[in-house]
Formats: sequence, structure tokens, C-alpha cells
Amino acid sequence: MARRALITGITGQDGSYLAEHLLGQGYQVWGLMRGQANPRKTRVSRLMSELSFVDGDLMDQASLVSAVDLVQPDEVYNLGAISFVPMSWQQAELVTEVNAMGVLRVLEAIRMVSGLSSSRHNGEAAKNIRFYQASSSEMFGKAAETPQRETTIFHPRSPYGVAKAYGHFITRNYRESFGMYAVGGILFNHESPRRGAEFVTRKISLGVAKIKLGLQDRLALGNLDALRDWGFAGDYVRAMHLMLQQDEPADYVVGTGEMHSVRDAARIAFDHVGLNWEDHVHIDPALVRPAEVEVLCADTTRVRQELRWAPQVDFASLMTMMVDADLKHVAAEQEYGGLLAAGSW
Repeated sequence: MARRALITGITGQDGSYLAEHLLGQGYQVWGLMRGQANPRKTRVSRLMSELSFVDGDLMDQASLVSAVDLVQPDEVYNLGAISFVPMSWQQAELVTEVNAMGVLRVLEAIRMVSGLSSSRHNGEAAKNIRFYQASSSEMFGKAAETPQRETTIFHPRSPYGVAKAYGHFITRNYRESFGMYAVGGILFNHESPRRGAEFVTRKISLGVAKIKLGLQDRLALGNLDALRDWGFAGDYVRAMHLMLQQDEPADYVVGTGEMHSVRDAARIAFDHVGLNWEDHVHIDPALVRPAEVEVLCADTTRVRQELRWAPQVDFASLMTMMVDADLKHVAAEQEYGGLLAAGSW
């Protein structure tokens, strides 16, 4: 019988890539959806005939219990979150409710359906549902060391990072308290043509495409010196899956181990279309974070050695992939009268 996976956030970048990967592994894949008429459902339209959906909301405990009970999954991947970091200063309470308390609610749903309790924390006579929590490198924030590893102390610099830290720690707590197979994947920045247009790499690739096609002349960016460890989302979902296939649950840092600046991303993207980035990029102080995270870089020793995982797409290839996709996207949008969504694929 095929294994079953339940994915929250299935209509997002990571959810769509993970769904594809798991279907390729022979899984039955279910997506948690807040209302079956959700407009973002079109993001997985190419997979619709192979996917199943169940109603649920990370802010509604009862709906999550019902969803887990209905699907009876072997694996649950919690990718649902408000993931745009700058928004977390404007809507800190909402981000905390979804990104922190939402994790607790999913864990509680699994615990209830599985029949786990602290007095029977070895999981005997209970359904062993394995849980993956999408943790984030933003938890490191003002990093105590570089590169960052699984044991690096967290110092988040945004409400988003703080909420993610809670989700990570509560996942570990349920692992230790109830014997739940629960892991946190501390993923560094990962991008793709499916990235939302508000994120800086996609903002760059989309802006480059529009400038190349003569639709705009300038691109506003914030801190060009911020350094990030950027990888391809399609690579990172493989690591998510591998984490749930190990004999014992453990948390892993996932990244490339290489840092690039926002300036590097802009230069590569503009070079790809034969333009000089300095002729088109201008700095908008309003786009600079209140508390900037300057340097994030992954120590990938553990994930490479224990999971035998390594990224396959380098940074330059990632940026040119995104620019090429957005050139096609913008051209098609012009042809069809702007009816295509910015995150469509």
C-alpha cells in the first residue's frame, strides 16, 4: 500500500516541489487547504489529477485533528507559514499565531490521532506518524558563529525568526516528551521560479525581465550587502523527505555552504540579459529591515554525511533559471493581457 503524506502549505513554492517529489516516490499526497475554493490552488493545477485535498487551517485546532484523522498519513510536512520576513513587523501577532502556534496545533493533532501520551512516550501501540517542521535560518539571526550548524545558538532578529524558533523548539519538545518522530529542517534561503514576487531574488529576476522587455527602467532594492546562503528549492525538498526516512529523528541544517550578496544576485541576473546592473538598480531606504540579518551561511557537514544529500543547482544557475522563467512569464502576461499570476507556473 502506498505511503500517505499530508502537506500544509502545498500551494507554496516548497509545497509544490515537495508534492512533485513525493508523487515521484509513489506516495499518495494530500494537501491541507483552507477552503477548497482557495485561489492559490491553481499553483498546483498541473498535479490536480494526482493530488487529494482536505480542509484545514493552522489557526483552527479542530480542523487539523479532523484532517489528520481523515487522511491517516504516514508523514506530515508542515510547510504552511507566513514566510515573507518584512511582513512580520507589520503583522507580528498574526505571524506568531500561524508560524508558532500553528506548529503546536499540528503536533497536537498528530498526538491526538496517534494516541501518544507522555506515559507511553515510546509510541508502542500508537500510530507512528512522522512529522517534518519547516524551520528557518532566520532563527540564527545575529549569528553567534559562521557558518551556522545544528548546535549554533539562536538569536532571531525579526518576529518571523522568533516564531520559527518557537516552532522548532516545540517540535523538539514533542519528540522528547512523547517519543514522536518529529524533526526540524533548518533550511537556509531557497529560491525558484515559483518564489513569490515579494522575495528579493524573485523581485530581481522579475525586474530584470521587465527591464529587458522595456516595461520598466529601474529596480528598487534595499541592503545590497546582505549575505545569504541561497539554493534551489527543488533540491531542498529532497532533504526534507530524507529526514523522515532515517531510523532516528534528528534536526538538520540544509544549505549550500556558500554566501552571496544581494549585489551578486543583481549582477548575475542583469549580466544574463546583457545589461549593467548599476544602470538600473537604486537603493530604497524603506526596503531596509529594522534589524538586519547580515550574514547567514550553512555548515552542511551533517546533512551531507548522514543523509548523503548535496545541492545540484549552483547560485549562478539558479538566478539565470529564474530570469529565463520570468522572461517567458512576462512576455506571456503581456500577450494574454496580464491575466497570469506572478507566482504561477
